[in-house]
Amino acid sequence: MSKKSNIKITVLFVLSVSLFVAAMITYILTLFYRHVCFRILGGFCDSMIENNPDSRQAVLELLKTQDFRMTDKNILSNFGYYPSNLGITDTTALWIAIVGFLAGSMLFLFSFWYWHRKLDARIQALTGYLEKINTGVQGLVFESSDDEFSKLQDEIYKTVTELYQTREEALTARNNFAENLSNIAHQLKTPITSISLTVQMAKEHLDDIRTEETPQGHTSMACKMYANIKDIQRQINRLMHLEEALLLLSRIDAGTLALDRKPTDVFTILSLASDNLYELFMQKGVLIEVPEMGEMNINVDLNWTMEAVMNLMKNCMEATGTGTAVHCSYEKNPLYVQIRIWDEGEGFAKEDLPHLFERFYRGENAKHTGIGIGLSLSKAIIEMQNGIIRAFNLPNGGACFEVRFYIS
Repeated sequence: MSKKSNIKITVLFVLSVSLFVAAMITYILTLFYRHVCFRILGGFCDSMIENNPDSRQAVLELLKTQDFRMTDKNILSNFGYYPSNLGITDTTALWIAIVGFLAGSMLFLFSFWYWHRKLDARIQALTGYLEKINTGVQGLVFESSDDEFSKLQDEIYKTVTELYQTREEALTARNNFAENLSNIAHQLKTPITSISLTVQMAKEHLDDIRTEETPQGHTSMACKMYANIKDIQRQINRLMHLEEALLLLSRIDAGTLALDRKPTDVFTILSLASDNLYELFMQKGVLIEVPEMGEMNINVDLNWTMEAVMNLMKNCMEATGTGTAVHCSYEKNPLYVQIRIWDEGEGFAKEDLPHLFERFYRGENAKHTGIGIGLSLSKAIIEMQNGIIRAFNLPNGGACFEVRFYIS
């Protein structure tokens, strides 16, 4: 038998019991009313005979005939007497009415409580099902039922099933994408290595030509070829960097990037990042300021977080001019640790702000040396460690990156 049928039977049973109790109370009140009327009549006759003994026979004959009439006009009212003046003090009827009211109220409350309990149980079951789904429990099957929530339950089950299918399709697509990136990166490795070796051999050959005594024209041509080879080497370095970035992106997309998260001081991360970029900053003529602002630990992987911070620092360095500085600051509150890195340049272009962290996106003012992956990698690494990042322009000029690592 379905749950809906059980609920209906229960409600009908409660109503039947309520009607039976109401009928019993009505019958008891009727008997009591007859008993009260009998006692009142007996008391009246007794008082009448006691005050007028000669009326005894007339009273007895009147009782035998049972010729009692109910009229609209009552002789007692002509003398100023009403039911409230008769002094009837028997409160049994009142107590029976109170008990009947309480019994009916209890039955009503019981039926309401039972009905509410059934509804609450169904709601709790639906809520618990959704909570398990949200926590990643798979393969849950909802027990079929037939009640007011049946349609809602069916729709929830259909929606969850479709979400599972969509999730599986998305994971498959992401894994395929990550695999394709990895394959591309590995395919690039072989020709890059071959070209690099060829360039290295040509460079050594040109070095020999430049050191030997050769005609002036040959030496000049060798110098030009040497310059071209250096340019080729720079392009090879860019390709090697792209290959490493593609491999890293594939690991992030596939969820295989291992992070050794430990409590790490923010000042340590910023100091190590700035030290690794020291020579690059010196070549550009840009200072980097990392103030000591007290110990603040965040639960991150030191090496990968430092890599993300270095990308932000390099971006600020490239956007500012010689003789300026890149600044860092950090602070902590009960919710998160915040790190800011900003420069003294012109700031981000308005049209670039929504796309800064997109892969391979390069703004109009971007340097030709970049490939547009650094910021997207930084964003991915930070978000994998319970953090967020945003970019904006400062009111007084300059681009600013703001990173927040939430305290878990």
